Amino acid sequence: MYFAIRIQMIDFQKPIPAYLNEKQNIIRLILFTSLFALVFINAYSPFGADRWYNLTRLEFFTYSSLTILAGVLVVVISRIIMYHFCKRHTINIWQYLLWIFAEILSMALAYAVFDKLFLKDARPFIDLVRISSRNTALVLLLPYSVLWLYFSWRDKKEQIERLAENPASADNTRNMIPFYDDKGILKFSVLKENLLYLESAENYVNICYLNKGKVAKYLLRDTLKKIEESFSGTEIIRCHRSYMVNFEKVKVIRKDREGLKLEFDDPTVTDIPVSKTYINAVMLTFSKYYQTIDPG
Repeated sequence: MYFAIRIQMIDFQKPIPAYLNEKQNIIRLILFTSLFALVFINAYSPFGADRWYNLTRLEFFTYSSLTILAGVLVVVISRIIMYHFCKRHTINIWQYLLWIFAEILSMALAYAVFDKLFLKDARPFIDLVRISSRNTALVLLLPYSVLWLYFSWRDKKEQIERLAENPASADNTRNMIPFYDDKGILKFSVLKENLLYLESAENYVNICYLNKGKVAKYLLRDTLKKIEESFSGTEIIRCHRSYMVNFEKVKVIRKDREGLKLEFDDPTVTDIPVSKTYINAVMLTFSKYYQTIDPG
């Protein structure tokens, strides 16, 4: 029951952690998986290995190493493709799991063909694929799971070490607003009191904020819709299809011929429009902070 509840809590739409596609971690994954597979095949003799010719232990180890090398080649090719694909696209967790399933199926088919053609296994091919899939799942899923946990632990450890090196950042954590890109990587943080508004720019978002008394912008690869979900229930709300504003920085709601506009306490900041869709939410939020409204 507890396991089922935990599975339901996983957000499969969330992008995979960046550490899963780092070059060094990919190399670690390939090497560790190869070593695990070599130990596994020598200990349990899957894929019909116990029927391979009359070989000495050294000869068997040599042949099994070559077999594992051929099988892991599938993983190598797969991870190279994934590495370059993720440079331009985002892979969600459910897509990553499907990718692993494809790796398992590809390796299983390769081993089943080897068993049928070279070992002359008399069993139906579909049975060989089923057995190979089970064994390949063990060969890949166990090291993959162990490494995912290790990479996650290492990533958290590095974050803690960075905080320890900069205690001031830890003291200001509650006042800092973090912004993550579409791959879930922390790209930018700003003091809550300095954030002005967010502006949509197709697949990017412009973060407008105050820096040393001047208005600055940071371009983040993400969508305003996704960011809006993370600010649900806060004073940073959507006021337009293309804008979100920090109402702690808004001083006046002004109505003119073009509709409602939001004015900030800094005259150099551009007025932000309010669309009809968001008028009620804007007025409700505004009433919590300020009473002065200029009808124009």
